[in-house]
Amino acid sequence: MVGVGGVVIDNGRALLIRRGGPPMEGEWSIPGGMLELGETLTQGVARELAEETGLEVNVLDTIEVLERIFPAQPGADGSPGDAARPRYHFVILDYLCEARGGTLRAGSDAREFAWAREDELPKFDLTVAATRVLRKAFAMARAKR
Repeated sequence: MVGVGGVVIDNGRALLIRRGGPPMEGEWSIPGGMLELGETLTQGVARELAEETGLEVNVLDTIEVLERIFPAQPGADGSPGDAARPRYHFVILDYLCEARGGTLRAGSDAREFAWAREDELPKFDLTVAATRVLRKAFAMARAKR
């Protein structure tokens, strides 16, 4: 499955969302979601950010391409899930974005949002991959200034 994410950096802070559904329900993450059939990557990023955050964005540069494979769920008896049939396999393309309008709100698959400075990222208990992408985004934003 192809996923897209958008990192909005504004005034030295990145926009994060707390996921409202699986996978990673309840965890802090980069806003984004699944690409729809016939949609370009940048259209998908803009749509997902509008749905999850209410923001209209300009999609700027690719930050990173990564994949996440979630293992199969264990059986009811506690036996391991079938390793040949993972629960999810995502290829995710994350982009640096800039807000150009809209009204910030938690919507769609997002329970809430927060703005975080780079030094505040650890308190959000983000995945290693999300933290790496966010740090790259901060560096890219600094370089653009």
